[in-house]
Amino acid sequence: MSRIRCCCCCCFVVAMLVYWSPASMQLPLSNDDCAEIRQRWDRAEATLKDWPNLGRYREANRQLSAPARDERRVVFLGDSITDRWDDPGSGGFFPGKPYLNRGISEQTTAQMLIRFHADVAELEAKVVVIQAGTNDIAGNNWTTTLEAWETAFARTRAIENNLATMWEIAEEHGIRVIIASILPVSDYEINRAGEPIKQTTRRPPEQIIKLNAWIKYNAPKHGHLYLDYFSAVVDEKGFLKGELSDDGLHVNAKGYAVMGPLAEQAIRLALKDVTVAERRRLTR
Repeated sequence: MSRIRCCCCCCFVVAMLVYWSPASMQLPLSNDDCAEIRQRWDRAEATLKDWPNLGRYREANRQLSAPARDERRVVFLGDSITDRWDDPGSGGFFPGKPYLNRGISEQTTAQMLIRFHADVAELEAKVVVIQAGTNDIAGNNWTTTLEAWETAFARTRAIENNLATMWEIAEEHGIRVIIASILPVSDYEINRAGEPIKQTTRRPPEQIIKLNAWIKYNAPKHGHLYLDYFSAVVDEKGFLKGELSDDGLHVNAKGYAVMGPLAEQAIRLALKDVTVAERRRLTR
């Protein structure tokens, strides 16, 4: 905790120096700039108090009743790709289905691992659909030492370990696992200033492909299902199809319309009453 506080103090000092520099005095911040800075500050403060964001779904989980006798509860655990599925503009999160969305934007696999008990296991889920890793590749995990994140290899190993641990927890609770691929990104979109949005800078396509290959190879070995969103939304250049995204990172309603049926198909297979050995055979 002392390290975190030290980092925050340093960031605060740097921010103040930048804010009160001659350049900033000559160019006063607009109301929009101030609002954005305030939002970032509030978000950072909230993260310090609850890094894995266990509070996000605490009340919803408390109010959730136990599954009915014939209910086979499905929980989606993920980052913004999962989180945004609930947005009205995304077409709705599986209308009429008893699926629970436990996605949180900007989260890494380390944060989801900490949340796994509260947001999946304790909800008596029969199936969990995990989609995670893109924010790890982007370096969002600021609690990890800089030395450990200097190489793509170290980041990949950390992601793999976190995913494998979530699989182990699921197995201990009799939860069947569907692990989804990381989506591709693209550099097709532009911002409000007309400048290109370079999503591949923080999320190199080769790293996404490598991690997806690891998931695809290892998930079936443990009797888990690999949900291949990637192949359905990637174009001939290896980018996220332009019509499926508005920012090159997140899918839009058209993108969710592609992903939804694939998820449903995987859930139906996961819920089949077969042995682990049989499931391994089916998922290869």
